[in-house]
Amino acid sequence: MVYACAEHVEYALEIATEQRMEAPNFEKIDEKNNLSTSCEYCKNPAIYLVGN
Repeated sequence: MVYACAEHVEYALEIATEQRMEAPNFEKIDEKNNLSTSCEYCKNPAIYLVGN
């Protein structure tokens, strides 16, 4: 599972697809429940969770 901001969600989807050779699931994170998680590619707040 990878946490990604809006800027890096496409990159996270691309990497996950290449690693698993199938389309990954991704979902928007509820801001109320996840205030402190940051993007794994930068320090911006994460908006999406990408993975299978």
